Amino acid sequence: MRERREPRILPRPEHPISRKNISENTLKVLYRLNNQGYKAYLVGGGVRDLMLRREPKDFDVGTDARPNDVRRLFRNSRIIGRRFRLVHVFFQGGEVVEVATFRREPDPNQQAGAEGEMLITDDNTYGSPREDAFRRDFTVNALFYDISDFAVIDYVGGIADLERRMIRVIGEPAVRFQEDPVRMLRACEFAARLGFGIDGRTQEGIHEQRKTLELASPVRVTEEIVDMLRCGSAARAIQWMMDLDLLEVILPETYDMVAVEERGLGRFDRLPGALDDMINEGRAVSDAAALASLLLPRALLRRYEIEGVDQRPMSRTAIDELTAEIIAPFVGRLSISRDRSTRMGGALAGFHRLAEPDLAPRARLAVARRPWFDDALTLFEMLVRATGEGHEALEPWRRAADLRGDADAKE
Repeated sequence: MRERREPRILPRPEHPISRKNISENTLKVLYRLNNQGYKAYLVGGGVRDLMLRREPKDFDVGTDARPNDVRRLFRNSRIIGRRFRLVHVFFQGGEVVEVATFRREPDPNQQAGAEGEMLITDDNTYGSPREDAFRRDFTVNALFYDISDFAVIDYVGGIADLERRMIRVIGEPAVRFQEDPVRMLRACEFAARLGFGIDGRTQEGIHEQRKTLELASPVRVTEEIVDMLRCGSAARAIQWMMDLDLLEVILPETYDMVAVEERGLGRFDRLPGALDDMINEGRAVSDAAALASLLLPRALLRRYEIEGVDQRPMSRTAIDELTAEIIAPFVGRLSISRDRSTRMGGALAGFHRLAEPDLAPRARLAVARRPWFDDALTLFEMLVRATGEGHEALEPWRRAADLRGDADAKE
């Protein structure tokens, strides 16, 4: 049974959160709910980031108002979700404030999973702020900022874990990861993005429950992987996933980064770091190119092996077939749309085309107009950054991209 301790409350002078760092539209939502007699808290990652003096990417609101009550208060809103019903409040300029009713842990007897499974399939059992805090994933994500008195409320030890710079799951790790296996991926991403460690019991729980990722929604797993690749700290996240044996379950292809290096073919293990550098520089990297970077080492390793046996370069048709063969299990394991899968294939096969030597400038310009070119060029640059080799081959393709842009501008 959970210990019923009093929450730790930091009054305004004892924490760094200021309303000037919260978006104006979020404050409108908080104040309207509060003025109508409801509890209204800033919740989740926004509170965590503000406590760390970081800029949140978005803001979420928690309240004791039910979704229909929130919908009535905000005409510019819509109720969304089935597994987890919440309200999106829309504002001019595109900002969306997410409002969720406080929840408690659902009754496991009412879940739709197979007997013996703890996977949560419905999360619409409403509760108190304390109950809501304990059903969240990690302690650092379970802090509340109360708009009525500007205090930070901590039921789960999140403030101490922020000070320790530690990701710790709330509750029993084995249970919480069985309820939602995607939390294991999120632990790795948060630790990487924040530069935190992962609590020892949490690490043990991830390692023990890693196979339950196979039960998770492929859509949610894919979304989490894309978020991880785009967070600017993918290299650290992948290292955490490797250390905790998650890669062997969900992304076994990434082990070929190590295999390529062992063959003496280059430091492909630096590819995620190269992706991070491009993301942090504000470079445009499509989701398809980011995902394709995970498969690039396998594609090049397989080509090296085949050409070593055949003693002759692969044809473009053979490369296309090899690319399709490599992508198929990846797409089957995750939830990759046909459009994204097609773009991934174009990026990988196109990469090989860019590696062909001695193309004339006019031929390069024709290649630069192909729909897969930008993604292939992204992969090419990523590899050059990772290995430190190939700058001379990259520059003509950059010039071709510039010439294409100039020609398009004149048309």
